[in-house]
Amino acid sequence: MTLQELAFENAPMGLVVLEHRIIRQCNQRFADIFGDTPQDYKDVPLALYYPSIEDYRRIGARSLSIMRETGRYNDERIMKRRDGDLFWCRVRGQSTTPEAPFQQGVWSFTDLSDERPLVELTARERQVAILTCQGMTSKEIGLDLNLSYRTIEMYRARLLEKFQARKLPELVAKLSGMPL
Repeated sequence: MTLQELAFENAPMGLVVLEHRIIRQCNQRFADIFGDTPQDYKDVPLALYYPSIEDYRRIGARSLSIMRETGRYNDERIMKRRDGDLFWCRVRGQSTTPEAPFQQGVWSFTDLSDERPLVELTARERQVAILTCQGMTSKEIGLDLNLSYRTIEMYRARLLEKFQARKLPELVAKLSGMPL
Protein backbone atom coordinates (compact mmCIF):
# COMPACT_ATOMS: atom_id res chain seq x y z
CA MET A 1 0.00 0.00 0.00
CA THR A 2 1.40 3.44 -0.94
CA LEU A 3 1.54 6.27 1.58
CA GLN A 4 -1.31 8.00 -0.27
CA GLU A 5 -3.48 4.87 -0.09
CA LEU A 6 -2.60 4.43 3.58
CA ALA A 7 -3.60 8.05 4.32
CA PHE A 8 -6.86 7.77 2.34
CA GLU A 9 -7.93 4.47 3.87
CA ASN A 10 -7.07 5.38 7.48
CA ALA A 11 -8.10 9.04 7.60
CA PRO A 12 -10.04 9.93 10.77
CA MET A 13 -12.91 11.32 8.66
CA GLY A 14 -14.92 9.91 5.82
CA LEU A 15 -13.24 10.57 2.46
CA VAL A 16 -14.70 10.20 -1.01
CA VAL A 17 -13.62 10.87 -4.55
CA LEU A 18 -16.58 12.32 -6.44
CA GLU A 19 -17.03 12.73 -10.18
CA HIS A 20 -20.05 14.81 -11.13
CA ARG A 21 -21.35 14.18 -7.58
CA ILE A 22 -21.15 10.41 -8.05
CA ILE A 23 -19.11 8.43 -5.50
CA ARG A 24 -16.21 6.72 -7.29
CA GLN A 25 -14.25 5.67 -4.20
CA CYS A 26 -14.66 6.03 -0.46
CA ASN A 27 -12.74 5.02 2.61
CA GLN A 28 -13.89 2.80 5.49
CA ARG A 29 -14.71 5.75 7.74
CA PHE A 30 -17.18 7.12 5.15
CA ALA A 31 -18.82 3.69 4.95
CA ASP A 32 -18.99 3.55 8.76
CA ILE A 33 -20.66 6.97 8.93
CA PHE A 34 -23.26 6.30 6.25
CA GLY A 35 -23.68 2.51 6.64
CA ASP A 36 -22.43 -0.52 4.67
CA THR A 37 -18.96 -1.16 3.23
CA PRO A 38 -16.78 0.86 0.84
CA GLN A 39 -17.59 -1.53 -2.01
CA ASP A 40 -21.31 -0.69 -1.67
CA TYR A 41 -20.60 2.94 -2.59
CA LYS A 42 -18.93 2.49 -5.97
CA ASP A 43 -20.76 4.61 -8.59
CA VAL A 44 -23.54 5.67 -6.18
CA PRO A 45 -25.08 9.17 -6.53
CA LEU A 46 -24.35 11.37 -3.52
CA ALA A 47 -27.96 12.61 -3.80
CA LEU A 48 -29.09 9.48 -1.93
CA TYR A 49 -27.50 10.83 1.27
CA TYR A 50 -29.32 14.18 1.39
CA PRO A 51 -32.58 14.56 3.33
CA SER A 52 -34.34 15.59 0.11
CA ILE A 53 -33.65 16.21 -3.56
CA GLU A 54 -34.37 19.90 -2.85
CA ASP A 55 -31.49 19.97 -0.35
CA TYR A 56 -29.24 18.22 -2.87
CA ARG A 57 -30.03 20.77 -5.58
CA ARG A 58 -29.90 23.86 -3.34
CA ILE A 59 -26.62 22.93 -1.64
CA GLY A 60 -25.19 21.85 -4.99
CA ALA A 61 -26.01 25.22 -6.58
CA ARG A 62 -24.51 27.14 -3.65
CA SER A 63 -21.37 25.00 -3.50
CA LEU A 64 -20.83 25.15 -7.26
CA SER A 65 -21.04 28.94 -7.19
CA ILE A 66 -18.42 29.15 -4.43
CA MET A 67 -16.19 26.46 -5.96
CA ARG A 68 -16.08 28.27 -9.29
CA GLU A 69 -14.27 31.08 -7.49
CA THR A 70 -12.18 29.20 -4.91
CA GLY A 71 -12.09 25.52 -5.90
CA ARG A 72 -13.16 24.67 -2.31
CA TYR A 73 -16.35 24.41 -0.31
CA ASN A 74 -17.31 23.61 3.27
CA ASP A 75 -20.40 23.67 5.43
CA GLU A 76 -22.28 21.82 8.12
CA ARG A 77 -25.55 20.24 7.09
CA ILE A 78 -28.02 17.49 7.75
CA MET A 79 -27.23 14.30 5.85
CA LYS A 80 -29.03 10.96 5.63
CA ARG A 81 -27.58 7.55 6.41
CA ARG A 82 -28.38 4.55 4.25
CA ASP A 83 -30.99 3.44 6.82
CA GLY A 84 -32.75 6.83 6.57
CA ASP A 85 -31.55 8.30 9.89
CA LEU A 86 -30.68 12.00 9.69
CA PHE A 87 -27.57 13.49 11.33
CA TRP A 88 -25.43 16.63 11.35
CA CYS A 89 -22.35 16.38 9.16
CA ARG A 90 -19.36 18.63 8.47
CA VAL A 91 -18.58 18.55 4.75
CA ARG A 92 -15.47 19.88 3.02
CA GLY A 93 -14.54 19.59 -0.62
CA GLN A 94 -11.64 20.36 -2.91
CA SER A 95 -12.03 20.24 -6.68
CA THR A 96 -9.19 18.70 -8.66
CA THR A 97 -10.61 20.33 -11.80
CA PRO A 98 -11.10 24.05 -10.99
CA GLU A 99 -12.40 24.84 -14.48
CA ALA A 100 -15.29 22.39 -13.86
CA PRO A 101 -15.59 22.07 -10.06
CA PHE A 102 -17.91 19.06 -9.97
CA GLN A 103 -16.01 17.09 -12.61
CA GLN A 104 -13.76 15.59 -9.93
CA GLY A 105 -12.98 16.33 -6.32
CA VAL A 106 -12.02 14.96 -2.94
CA TRP A 107 -14.55 15.46 -0.14
CA SER A 108 -14.48 14.80 3.58
CA PHE A 109 -17.46 14.00 5.81
CA THR A 110 -17.37 14.17 9.60
CA ASP A 111 -20.27 12.87 11.71
CA LEU A 112 -21.21 15.53 14.28
CA SER A 113 -23.88 13.43 16.05
CA ASP A 114 -22.04 13.36 19.38
CA GLU A 115 -21.49 17.14 19.36
CA ARG A 116 -24.81 18.20 17.90
CA PRO A 117 -27.88 16.09 18.50
CA LEU A 118 -30.50 16.29 15.84
CA VAL A 119 -33.65 18.24 16.64
CA GLU A 120 -36.63 17.45 14.44
CA LEU A 121 -36.84 20.30 11.93
CA THR A 122 -38.83 20.94 8.80
CA ALA A 123 -36.88 21.37 5.57
CA ARG A 124 -37.45 25.14 5.72
CA GLU A 125 -36.35 25.34 9.37
CA ARG A 126 -33.19 23.46 8.40
CA GLN A 127 -32.51 25.96 5.62
CA VAL A 128 -33.01 28.92 7.95
CA ALA A 129 -30.84 27.31 10.65
CA ILE A 130 -27.97 26.67 8.21
CA LEU A 131 -28.10 30.16 6.73
CA THR A 132 -28.33 31.69 10.22
CA CYS A 133 -25.15 29.81 11.20
CA GLN A 134 -23.49 31.20 8.09
CA GLY A 135 -24.06 34.67 9.56
CA MET A 136 -26.85 35.80 7.29
CA THR A 137 -29.43 38.31 8.54
CA SER A 138 -33.16 37.65 8.32
CA LYS A 139 -33.36 39.96 5.32
CA GLU A 140 -30.50 38.17 3.55
CA ILE A 141 -32.04 34.77 4.26
CA GLY A 142 -35.39 36.06 3.00
CA LEU A 143 -33.80 37.17 -0.26
CA ASP A 144 -31.95 33.85 -0.62
CA LEU A 145 -35.11 31.80 0.00
CA ASN A 146 -37.52 34.22 -1.70
CA LEU A 147 -39.43 34.82 1.56
CA SER A 148 -40.16 37.96 3.57
CA TYR A 149 -37.84 38.77 6.44
CA ARG A 150 -40.86 38.57 8.79
CA THR A 151 -41.40 34.97 7.70
CA ILE A 152 -37.73 34.27 8.44
CA GLU A 153 -38.15 35.86 11.88
CA MET A 154 -41.06 33.46 12.48
CA TYR A 155 -38.84 30.50 11.56
CA ARG A 156 -36.09 31.81 13.82
CA ALA A 157 -38.59 32.11 16.70
CA ARG A 158 -39.53 28.44 16.18
CA LEU A 159 -35.84 27.49 16.19
CA LEU A 160 -35.27 29.42 19.41
CA GLU A 161 -38.10 27.47 21.01
CA LYS A 162 -37.03 24.07 19.68
CA PHE A 163 -33.45 24.56 20.83
CA GLN A 164 -34.49 26.22 24.09
CA ALA A 165 -32.37 29.27 23.32
CA ARG A 166 -33.18 32.74 24.68
CA LYS A 167 -31.43 34.81 22.02
CA LEU A 168 -29.99 34.41 18.52
CA PRO A 169 -26.33 34.08 19.64
CA GLU A 170 -27.32 31.22 21.96
CA LEU A 171 -29.21 29.56 19.11
CA VAL A 172 -26.18 29.85 16.80
CA ALA A 173 -23.98 28.39 19.54
CA LYS A 174 -26.33 25.43 19.97
CA LEU A 175 -26.65 24.92 16.21
CA SER A 176 -22.90 24.99 15.74
CA GLY A 177 -22.20 22.70 18.69
CA MET A 178 -20.19 25.27 20.60
CA PRO A 179 -20.04 24.89 24.38
CA LEU A 180 -22.18 27.39 26.25
